[in-house]
Amino acid sequence: MTETKTVARNKKAFHDYFVEESFEAGIELCGTEVKSIRQGRVNLKDSWCSIDKGELFVSGMHISPYEQGNIFNRDPMRVRKLLMHKKEINRLYGVVKQTGYSLIPLSLYFKGNRVKLQLGLCKGKKLYDKREDMAKRAAKRDIERAVKEQGRN
Repeated sequence: MTETKTVARNKKAFHDYFVEESFEAGIELCGTEVKSIRQGRVNLKDSWCSIDKGELFVSGMHISPYEQGNIFNRDPMRVRKLLMHKKEINRLYGVVKQTGYSLIPLSLYFKGNRVKLQLGLCKGKKLYDKREDMAKRAAKRDIERAVKEQGRN
């Protein structure tokens, strides 16, 4: 079994969207980008995915230039191609176009020595949904704190 090592997570995606389903996709990178990702210099915060002419692309993902890369460094914000089976891409295209879902990168990780991107098929949250989630989190934190205090006494 191959080992996975998470490099970056998109916490904002879980705050702004309901994640209905998730998929794994490969990503087309150059060598200096992989070295920069190994150093953890990647940001998924405002990234999104789009399907154009039957191909899947990720936009808004920032990979900082590698310090020793000099002339081989690429634009940190360039659009990168994602690698998935054609059948999966066509299914995602149909869902995204019809029902108002979005494709959002959730995490970037190494699977063995390959870089993989976890995509989420997401539906946007309304403001009251976000408030409800924050209230649930706060209540859970209060309960855990109270249980911890009971254990001490």
